[in-house]
Amino acid sequence: MAKKSKKQDRQESSEQQEWVRPAFMLGIDLGGTKILAAVVDHEGRVIGSAKRKTHAVRGVDEVIDRIARTARDAVADAHLEMSQIWAVGIGAPGVADYSAGVIEFAPNLDNWVNIALGPRLQTLLDLPVFVENDVNAGTYGEAAVGVARGYRSVVGVFPGTGIGGGIIIDGRLLRGAHNAGAEIGHMVVMIDGPQCGCGRRGCIEALASRTAIERDIIGEIRAGRSSVLSDRVDLDATGQITSGVLKSALDQKDSLVTDILERAAYHLGIFTASVVNAIDPECIVYGGGLIEACGDHLLPIISDTMYRFLIRPVEPDKLPVLPAALGDNAVLLGAAMLARASLNEAAR
Repeated sequence: MAKKSKKQDRQESSEQQEWVRPAFMLGIDLGGTKILAAVVDHEGRVIGSAKRKTHAVRGVDEVIDRIARTARDAVADAHLEMSQIWAVGIGAPGVADYSAGVIEFAPNLDNWVNIALGPRLQTLLDLPVFVENDVNAGTYGEAAVGVARGYRSVVGVFPGTGIGGGIIIDGRLLRGAHNAGAEIGHMVVMIDGPQCGCGRRGCIEALASRTAIERDIIGEIRAGRSSVLSDRVDLDATGQITSGVLKSALDQKDSLVTDILERAAYHLGIFTASVVNAIDPECIVYGGGLIEACGDHLLPIISDTMYRFLIRPVEPDKLPVLPAALGDNAVLLGAAMLARASLNEAAR
C-alpha cells in the first residue's frame, strides 16, 4: 500500500474536521542582514529557535536555501520533527502578495523582484508557506499575542531606519488592492519638506525616522550647535547615530538631541492623528528600536499631540497608544499566527 503524503493527511484531517488549531507553526523573520526562525505553539510561545546571516548578495537561491536550513535548525532546537509542523509563516521586507506567496519587490534583499518565495520554500520544506510583509506581520503579532491582544482594530507604527506600518481592521490585515496597504511611512505631512528615500518630499519617514533624526542632528552640529555628540560623530558618515546613542544623549539631557527628538515626536503625533481620523482604530501600537530606546520620552508627546488633532475627541482609555511588547520576535510570531489563522480558515 502506498504511503500517504503529508498533503493527503492534511486534506483528510481537514475533511473530517479533526483539527482546527494546529499545534506547532514555524515563524520566520527574513531581514536584510539576518534570518530568525522559531517554532511557535498555538498560544504564541516560542519553543525552539535558530538564526543565521542572510547574505542577500549571494543571490536568491542561496537565501532561500539558508531560510530552509534555519527553519530546520529551529525545529531541531524545539526537539521536534518537521512532520509535527503544520505550516510556515514568513515576514519579509518589501511588497508581498500574500495569496500567491510572492515577494513583488524587496530592495533590502538586493532588489528582489517577483520572487516566488512561498512556493519555493514549500517545495523545500514540504509544508504550506504563507508570505507577508514584515511590518504587517509584526503588527499582527502584537494584536494576536502581544500588547494589543484583544483589540480588533489596530494601527502599528514602527519608526527605525525608515517608518513601517501595519493596519488591522476587524481582525484582518489591510493589504490593499495592490498589496501596498499601510505604507504609512510615505504619507506626506509637510509639503516641500525634506526629501525622503523614496524620492518625494515631506513624507513622515523624512521627518521622524532615525535616518531623518540623524540628518537633522548632523546638520545642527555643522551649523555650530554644541552637543555631547559633537566629538563622537563623523559629519560625513551616515548610520552612526543609533537608537542607543540617542538614548544616552537624552539621559545626559543634551538639548540638541532632545529638541530634535521632540520635534520628530510632534510630527509623529500629527501624522498618527491623520491615520486615526481615516481608520478610527481601537488602539495604536508603536514599536521598533527607536521606541524601545526612547519611548518613555517620545510616546507621551506623540499621544498628547495626536489627541489634540483628532476630528472626534476620544478619551485616552478608549484609544490607547501602546509600546510594542514582542521586540525582535514580533515579526516571526506574527507570521506564525497568520499562518495558523490561514489554516484554520481553510479548515472551516
